[in-house]
Amino acid sequence: MKFLVKTQRGMESVAANYIREALPDASVWASPMGYSGLVIVETDEENVEEKILAIPEVERIIPVIVEVPAALERIVESAEKLAPLIGADETFAVKTKRRGKHSFSSLDVNRELGARIRELSGADVNLSWPDRVVQVEIIGDKAYLSVLPGEEFRKFTPDKIDARKLFRKVTLVQMPYWGDYKACRSFGEKIGRAAQAFEVKELVIAPKEKMDAFELAEFIKGVKIGQESRYQIQREAYPWKVEKVPVSVWDLYQVVRDKRRSKRLLIITDPKGPTLAEVKGSLAKDMFYAREVVIFVGSREGIPRGLFRFADYVVDLAPYMTFATEHGIPAALVSLWEVYEEYLRGRGEAKDE
Repeated sequence: MKFLVKTQRGMESVAANYIREALPDASVWASPMGYSGLVIVETDEENVEEKILAIPEVERIIPVIVEVPAALERIVESAEKLAPLIGADETFAVKTKRRGKHSFSSLDVNRELGARIRELSGADVNLSWPDRVVQVEIIGDKAYLSVLPGEEFRKFTPDKIDARKLFRKVTLVQMPYWGDYKACRSFGEKIGRAAQAFEVKELVIAPKEKMDAFELAEFIKGVKIGQESRYQIQREAYPWKVEKVPVSVWDLYQVVRDKRRSKRLLIITDPKGPTLAEVKGSLAKDMFYAREVVIFVGSREGIPRGLFRFADYVVDLAPYMTFATEHGIPAALVSLWEVYEEYLRGRGEAKDE
């Protein structure tokens, strides 16, 4: 039987050597057709998967059910062998990874093969939550097909509460980085990537005083670059539609003065406040009932102390530690989500409530 083994790029030769030791009679081909991160193993030995998965360099092992030439019509014909492995009461999805140049695209394979399997099996297609996944691995002039459990591809499970319950009502107020132009853009990229990663309601870039316009411009350019890079990854990775986080510029003090938004909860992270553990109960409850959660994040220096009087909470996330500028957003949001999730579970919140 043939197996397709996946590793981190550059680790395929190491994994192949260990596979040869574990399976002395196997045929082992590292980097087939020059593609890194892959090893093809052919053997009749028993307990193959168990032996290969005992090798830390191996990330996944895919048993090959059908091997055909990398031609669309031949791949679609393989549905005759794959369809019987999918029950009529099950759902499935086709996922294709194509390496090399071909006259067809991965989407063509997904569409054509999926339609044929549906016709033969009577099973429905479910791209977000399939019971079975038909995996098509195309390597040069060969296509290797498998039918795998859908659980292997699920990142989002029903027992987990969607973190966007909190983040979709979070407004981040970020003081801009200033100084060297290159550093301003670099930090801007990190801030833009972080804000987009959490899919927050809004990112407000808020200087506390007059600053150099060109330094601010470089920082904003960086934010845009970082946001775009993360957005493109999200579009490919998520089964739902992703929107770009709105970005605006506003004076830091005017953000605090804004009275137009009702039910705002203002949070500042600073070592002068109580620890998260001390206030987590009331903080989580207040976040739950707030329409908007506004979180202030410093840059090079903390949020001005005069604003503390207007905050609902000043929280010390990690006593005796200060965070680097680029770590402020992830540290605050991950910490706040942890206490918020605990509160939701205490309320018995369901995933889709």
